Parts: sequence; structure tokens; C-alpha cells
Amino acid sequence: MPVNLVAPDPASLLPVAGIKLGIASAGIKKPGRRDLTLIELAAGAKVAGVFTQNRFCAAPVTVCKQHLAGGDIRALLINTGNANAGTGAEGIKRATQSCAAVAEMLHIRPQQVLPFSTGVILEPLPIDKILPALPAAQADLAADRWSEAAHAIMTTDIVAKAASAQAQVGGKTVTVTGIAKGSGMIHPNMATMLGYVATDAAVSQALLERLAKEVADVSFNCVTVDGDTSTNDSFILIATGQAGNAEISDTASVDCAALKNALSEVSIRLAQAMARDGEGATKFMTVRIEQGRDHAECKQIAYAIARSPLVKTAFFASDPNLGRILAAIGYAGVADLDVDNIRVYLGDVLVAEKGGRAASYTEAQGAAVMQEAEITIRVVLNRGEANATVWTCDFSYDYVKINAEYRT
Repeated sequence: MPVNLVAPDPASLLPVAGIKLGIASAGIKKPGRRDLTLIELAAGAKVAGVFTQNRFCAAPVTVCKQHLAGGDIRALLINTGNANAGTGAEGIKRATQSCAAVAEMLHIRPQQVLPFSTGVILEPLPIDKILPALPAAQADLAADRWSEAAHAIMTTDIVAKAASAQAQVGGKTVTVTGIAKGSGMIHPNMATMLGYVATDAAVSQALLERLAKEVADVSFNCVTVDGDTSTNDSFILIATGQAGNAEISDTASVDCAALKNALSEVSIRLAQAMARDGEGATKFMTVRIEQGRDHAECKQIAYAIARSPLVKTAFFASDPNLGRILAAIGYAGVADLDVDNIRVYLGDVLVAEKGGRAASYTEAQGAAVMQEAEITIRVVLNRGEANATVWTCDFSYDYVKINAEYRT
């Protein structure tokens, strides 16, 4: 079951001026499943995105990149149940067909539509099911449908992921609301499987593109469930400009900092929710590397620990087999690491120092920490001032069962 995670109260999800969402059932994988989400953006909205670096990227990712390059995006279409990945030229054709159908319905150009898909790879997108469901999605469009959309984009997720925040920018209250999905095939090197964060703040296009990358780096790029980078990873940042603030373009401004903090807050909550809802998860783990030479090596070591099957299975068993953490630090690939200078903590308990077990450490201390549902692993490298944090979960029997039966 998800670790200390419940679906947000729909009333807590704040509408974003200039955005409407509609949900419909296309029955892509299961009859009656609400699996199609249409997001309509008001004229003048700005959109930026970052995408998977998986070379087998899905057809909708390719189409999204092409359409984003042209700017002036007015709609997003999201389906679950089918990834439209590993589908070649036919996949591109079907993704483009879906854009054209949305465009005709909304009286916009096909290039103003971004398509997104998630689900089974190597299966053709059932466009014959999607197109007939579009009018129902349009009829459902409303500003307060964020909770329904969060549920509609789920695949193996147990809990819907959504969050809102507000900030004062230029004397105006601006709103940030986001949704995301993902609980398996999560090891992004850009963002997450699917994530959408919107604000009514006025932001320049150049700054929005920069914020998309920076926000992803402190949130979605800091989570791993199983070490597998999806073919469909997409993180989209939307700014409608309807809050009434003067357009923000200066990265050094107080207004930019306030907006970035709100965007990061929402995105971090969504990213952490993915690890809490990791397939079969029973533990939520924070891996923090401190006093590294640079951020890159800290992240490298953090991910080595966080994606280690041996570490993750030990945490599932609540077994303080902490030599597995030391092994992961050692094989992370930092060639000149001096292990004699490293201190390792499990929670607040010093576990290892000077190249071996800490003199003060007892097995009972480790066993007590391992019983907790949320555990922090802290590694102090003592070789600089850089830090990095990664969130992950354990591996349980259910992870194998869920993925063994994924297509059934």
C-alpha cells in the first residue's frame, strides 16, 4: 500500500484561471475506464516541457517536441492504457490524427495540440476508440476538474497525485496546481512519466522554459522507483498569464524566486508521491548525500543507493543489512572517493565511519530505525560543499507480482 499517502481532497485543488479540463471514457484497456483527459488552454497561455532521454521515446513525445517548437499551444490530450511507444511511423500518424481531431473540435490548428500517452509499450494506439470519446471530454470541460484528471491519467498508481499552492507575485496572488502519474518504470533523467503543473502567473517564454528544467531537476529528477526510465516521460509547465501580475522575465527577481518556490513545492509533492506510491511499496526512503565535491557526484552516489535491489529488498524486510549501502557507495563510480572519510547514518544513527562499522553502532539501533515507514539514509562524504537528495521506495513481493501481471 502507498506509504503515508492519500488522495488530495478535491476541494484543496485550486482552479487555474485560463485552464479547463475534461475527462471521458474511451475504454482503451478496460471498458468504462475514464482514461482520456482533454486540457484546454486560453489564448495567450505559454507552455514549456522537458521529456524522456530514452532513445526509444514514444510517438507522442516526438510530436510534442515538434508542436512545442511552434509555440501557441491551446490543448493537451492525454490517454492511459496505451503508451504508443515502439510503434514507428504508424505511431506518429496516430498521434497526429488525435491532434487533428482535437483541433477540429476546438477550432484551432493541429500544431496547437500536444498528445500524451501512457500504458503498454509496443501496441498500436487505438485511435478508433479515442476519437469517438473526444466530444464527451469536450462536454466535460470545467475549471474544477483537476482531481478527476489526476485519477484519469493513472495506470498502476493506487493513489491519484495532485497538489496546489499559492504565492504573492508582483502584488498579486498567483495559483499553482499540478497533477502527475507514475508508480513504476520510474527513473527519470528529465522528469517523470507524466506531470502537468500550471500557474496563472504571467511569465516570459524564455523564463518558463528555464523554470521547467530547473523545477524538474529539484523534483521529478530526484525520484526513482525501479531504475527504469520510461519511453514516455513528459513534464509540462503551463503559464496562462491571467493572474494580473507584470510579466516575469528576470531570473534574479524576487517575483521569479517566489514563483519558482511555489512551482517547486507542488512538483516536489508530486514527485515524492510517486515514490510513496511505488509499485508494492511499504517504505518511503530519502537518500541524502552531503559534503560532496559537486552536485553531480552526490546525485550519482544517491542514485546508486536508491536503485540498488539489494538495498531496497533489505529495507522491505526491515533488515539492517547496511553493508549493502556501503557497497552501493563504493560502486557508484566516483573513482577518487576516500571511504575512510565517509560517515553513513540511518535516520539519526551513525552506522559507519573510518571505513567500517561505527564503534557506537548496535544492531538493535539499526533494527529500530528499519521498522519505520519513512527512513532517511544520510551519507556525509567530507570532500566539499555540494548536496543532493533522492527519494525512493523499497522492493516488495508485490512489485514483482504487479509487473509480472502488467498486461493482464
